[in-house]
Amino acid sequence: MKGHRLAIAIAALLSPWGRAAPDAIPGKGIGYCGPLHDIAAAKTAGFDYMELRTSEVAALSDAEFERLAAQLKQLAFPAPAAYWFVPAEIKLTGPAIDKDRQMEYLHRALNRVSRLGVRVVVFGSGGARQVPAGFPMEEAFRQLVAFGKRVGPEARKRNITIAIEPQRREECNIINNTVEALRWVEAVNDPNIQLMIDYYHFSVEKEDPAIILKVKNHLRHLHMANPNRRVMPLDWAEYDYEPFFAALRQIHYQNLVGLEASTTNLASDGPKTIALLRRALGW
Repeated sequence: MKGHRLAIAIAALLSPWGRAAPDAIPGKGIGYCGPLHDIAAAKTAGFDYMELRTSEVAALSDAEFERLAAQLKQLAFPAPAAYWFVPAEIKLTGPAIDKDRQMEYLHRALNRVSRLGVRVVVFGSGGARQVPAGFPMEEAFRQLVAFGKRVGPEARKRNITIAIEPQRREECNIINNTVEALRWVEAVNDPNIQLMIDYYHFSVEKEDPAIILKVKNHLRHLHMANPNRRVMPLDWAEYDYEPFFAALRQIHYQNLVGLEASTTNLASDGPKTIALLRRALGW
């Protein structure tokens, strides 16, 4: 029995989350979405984790990547999530997609982020999935579904879930709301292809928070910002947040929340936004 307890303790020490390495997406936590040079500042500001930019990590040299891995380990700062999935130059829709190039990038990117402990990757990538003028939208949707069917097994091999992000029409012309994202998830039909909601896009597109109840079984991740200027939410009275968070409390949301929001003072604003979100979610 003592040996069993010792094994559990060792596993907890080896995990950046202070417990045995998870087989699925880690539990609740509030993270900071940002560039690699903000990692130490995000840790100091009190965030639970760092949400990395996948394409930034993929672009590092081998030596730079090893330094990043060492930094996260030295800081004991987990990185269970990543965003900025596919760079704009790797097209996912249109007449000139290159499946070999897609998969070459995916192997490199997913290998790297999985080694850093990433368990959910946000699939926004508006530039990559933007449908060229004149190209049939339904054909573009079929291309995205085929991409999802290729990505799902690769993500599963690395214990990663890909979470599709609906984006406002100003940033992408396909999959602009949660219903459209759900259609994609259901068409791909892979357990490692799921949903996320970015509150900035959600608000700009004037979505009804009731949709959260419909997609609760697929919702794996959130991004947050004050939709006014996409800054960090600091005050409950600054925006009508309540309907959105009421829906999240109703489904007992317990997954990660990444702050994809600008600030001029992370050290000051970070603790305020963390406290606001924990209260809003009932954590």
